[in-house]
Amino acid sequence: MSDAEHRREPKYLLRPFEAYVLPRMAAVLPRRVMPDHMTALGAVSAAAIGLCYALSGRSANYLWAANLLWVVNWIGDSLDGTLARVRRIERPRYGYYLDHTVDMFCVAFVCLGLGFSPYLLLSVALMMLIAYYLMSINVYLETYVLGTFQFGYDYIGPTEARVILIVAGSALALGFEPVIELRNVPFGTLDFIALVGVTAMLLVLLRRIARNLADLAKLEPPNVVRESAPIGGDRSG
Repeated sequence: MSDAEHRREPKYLLRPFEAYVLPRMAAVLPRRVMPDHMTALGAVSAAAIGLCYALSGRSANYLWAANLLWVVNWIGDSLDGTLARVRRIERPRYGYYLDHTVDMFCVAFVCLGLGFSPYLLLSVALMMLIAYYLMSINVYLETYVLGTFQFGYDYIGPTEARVILIVAGSALALGFEPVIELRNVPFGTLDFIALVGVTAMLLVLLRRIARNLADLAKLEPPNVVRESAPIGGDRSG
C-alpha cells in the first residue's frame, strides 16, 4: 500500500459532526468550485488569521475577525478532500502532497502571527510550531510505514484545535488576560496555556512513537534471519 493509498483512521471528538455535515456541504457546492479552490481558500484564510493576530494589539476586533476566519479556514481545509471524494475525482498523490504542503505554511502563518501579537511570546509560538512539525513528521512516517493516516493525536485533531483557538481568542477579545512576570519576563495566560500544550504535545508524541515501535517490533522481531535474494540477482542459466 502506497502512502497515497493509506487507510484513514479518524478518531477526533468532532468527527461524527464532520462526517455528517461535510458531504452535504460538498454536494451543494457549484460544479465550477473545485477542490483546489477550497485548498486555496484554506491557505488564504490562514494567512489572514496570522495577520489578524499580529495586528490584534491595535484592536480586539482583529481577534473577532480571526475567529470568523477560522470558520472560513475550516470550510476550505475540510472540504477540499471531501469535495473530491463526493464527486469521485480524487487525485490521491497530488492531493496528499498539496494538502500537507499547504498545511505546513498555514500553521507557520498562524504561529508567527500569534508570536507577533501582544498575547504570546514569539519564543513560545516557535515552540508550538516546532512541536507541530515534529508531530506532523511522525504522522507522515506512520502513513508510509504502517499504511494508516491519523493526523490528530488521541481525540484532538485540526478541527478541535480550531475550536480551542476560537475560545482563547474570544476570551482575549473580552479582556481576560492576566499577566505575571517571571525574572522580568511578562507571561500571559496564553503563554502558560501554550507551554502546557507544547508539553502535552511532546508527551503524546513520545507515547505514540513508543507504541508504534512496539507494534513494529512484533511485526519484525529482532535477530531473525530472513531469506533474501542473492546480491546481483540470480544469473544462473
